[in-house]
Amino acid sequence: MALKEDLESKPPCHPRACAIQDCLGKNSYNEAKCSHLIDALYECCDAFYRKNGDNATTASCPKASLLRLKMKQRQEDRDK
Repeated sequence: MALKEDLESKPPCHPRACAIQDCLGKNSYNEAKCSHLIDALYECCDAFYRKNGDNATTASCPKASLLRLKMKQRQEDRDK
């Protein structure tokens, strides 16, 4: 997944959101097996908000404040 292309998709970051759904379906909805794809979506969403501002919206991403909270929580979980 190339970040530039995923940011330019309609809606932005949609390919990454779809990849998560596909992965979850193939892995009996075991989120741990799709964690790398969740991180990739959050990377795309973070870039989307940096480019367009925190008030921008896309169906594929949580609101900017929630995104940052989730990213922080995931990093803290990895650091344990």
